[in-house]
Amino acid sequence: MALLEIKNLSRSFGGLQAVSDISFSLVEGMIKAVIGPNGAGKTTLFNLICGNIPLSAGTIRFQGQHIERLKSHQIAALGMSRTFQNIKIFPGMTALENVMVGCHTRSRAGFIAAMLRLPQTFREEREIRRRSLELLELVEIPQTADCEAASLSFGQQRAVELARALAAGPSLLLLDEPAAGLNIYETAELARLITKIKELGVTILLVEHDMSLVMDISDEIVVLDFGRKLAEDIPARIQQNRAVIQVYLGDDEDA
Repeated sequence: MALLEIKNLSRSFGGLQAVSDISFSLVEGMIKAVIGPNGAGKTTLFNLICGNIPLSAGTIRFQGQHIERLKSHQIAALGMSRTFQNIKIFPGMTALENVMVGCHTRSRAGFIAAMLRLPQTFREEREIRRRSLELLELVEIPQTADCEAASLSFGQQRAVELARALAAGPSLLLLDEPAAGLNIYETAELARLITKIKELGVTILLVEHDMSLVMDISDEIVVLDFGRKLAEDIPARIQQNRAVIQVYLGDDEDA
């Protein structure tokens, strides 16, 4: 059974059809990329899957459960996390504190216990801190733990956001243009890190413009154009797909 199943998904904004009749599935343990020109509907698709915006038509099943009517926090609690094209971290908090925030969907002590400073609150806080330090180690920036997030390099901030998304213990991780703003060296490090996360058992759905990154790490690719699915296949066949080539390079056969 697929971990994520999307069927006939559509979303319109007034007279604009941003996403139209898109269907695909995501098998557990794979990396699937969604690519397409600017305005193809990639980020809108992510927002629909995560419950950030309501859909106009279609269904979304995650781990066998319909989620199209759930709120974003309810979907996150089921085991889905995401990062954003524009980094969203708390600049005045340390890297460690930013990651600890991501653990909130797994916390159990509750508001009353925290207010009364009961023993289970301290135990849980110690565990959250330990887990967050492990995640900073995983994304290879443990030295930034006590650094204010605003003082970190762009690549380090990306890594903090990724660690925070992993802090929720997701089975599915959605990455929205994680290589945006990174240099060649940082992008290569990101590719290695995403592969490492996959090997830990996390399934990944990726939106990305960097075609080298996409082709290197993806098991399958979905191509969108003007809100519709143009193609879906393994990377080698996507590279040879004439319709995809025309979308990216135009109609000139010599291109």
